[in-house]
Amino acid sequence: MRIGLFGGTFDPIHWGHLRSAEEVREAFSLDRVIFIPASIPPHKKRQPTTSANERLRMVRLATARNPGFEVSDIEHKRPGKSFSIDTIRYFVQKERGHKIYFILGLDAFRDIDSWKDVQAIFPLCQLIVTSRPGSGDTLSLETIPVAVRSGFCYDPRTKSFRHMNGTHLYFTRITDINISASEIRSRLKRGKSIRYLVPREVEAYTEKQGLYRVQRRGWSQV
Repeated sequence: MRIGLFGGTFDPIHWGHLRSAEEVREAFSLDRVIFIPASIPPHKKRQPTTSANERLRMVRLATARNPGFEVSDIEHKRPGKSFSIDTIRYFVQKERGHKIYFILGLDAFRDIDSWKDVQAIFPLCQLIVTSRPGSGDTLSLETIPVAVRSGFCYDPRTKSFRHMNGTHLYFTRITDINISASEIRSRLKRGKSIRYLVPREVEAYTEKQGLYRVQRRGWSQV
């Protein structure tokens, strides 16, 4: 079985996230894509404006109708910052015998040399790096971050970069859907519509909970 891990802040989850996951699932014949909302993102300069519970709830609402999608609350349950290496190790152990693919965007990949225990990630799973909306970027040995570049070589047979430990790094171009969570939050703060930017279930949840509209004193619970 092939299992994709798709982490993120999802503040809020939107159609860009969902379409990206669906295209990767199809392109790599993944049996499941597991969405993993971060509790405390370690690389965000500003922490999410909504609680981990609220973001987890929105991801569950957004993915409920796709049988190829699942949601994990592992980073919600684990105390402290949500480091990718800890999550990958958890799923490698939990899904023993299955092939794990870790999915991330190009911008996140370019900062991967600053991640915790980054060298330990590559032997554990395959990596799938997705393109940025509106960008003509490609991935080459020269564009792989210097701190990890020496561990890879190009494999023309698979059109990927093979790590010295035998795993692969893939670059895949996805449909450009230029939606950003920050713009959605800004629109809600200004009282503007987010219809067709997020699934209707997520839109309804933000309306019901009053998310992103005013500064709240406490977190709502799921």
